[in-house]
Amino acid sequence: MSIAVDPDALAETVAGFGSAHVLSTDGTKVRTVCADVTLAEGVFHVPRSRHTALNVESHPAITLLFPPTEHHGYSLIVDGDAQDTGTELLLAPTSAVLHRPAAHADGPVAPGGCEDDCRHL
Repeated sequence: MSIAVDPDALAETVAGFGSAHVLSTDGTKVRTVCADVTLAEGVFHVPRSRHTALNVESHPAITLLFPPTEHHGYSLIVDGDAQDTGTELLLAPTSAVLHRPAAHADGPVAPGGCEDDCRHL
């Protein structure tokens, strides 16, 4: 089950999660690193890692995956385009969803209290 996250609610939604897994690609392999990211004025600030920065040069589309904080809870998945400033990566989100498999429907209600009245994708 996927629930679209309104861009205006992204800051409130991400506040309920911890560290993110940053997924990038060089066009052949996917690279994943764990990072403490921040969101300010609609842009994610991602600590710079060497391999992720190299990947962003040629493939700026990256994904932030925030794992669930509770058993059978929702993950937050944010896609966006990144820019390397030399000291950090700036990610402008293009989409965001809360996601969990249907088999985990016995888990907690989605952040924000959304249950059956949400926009399901």
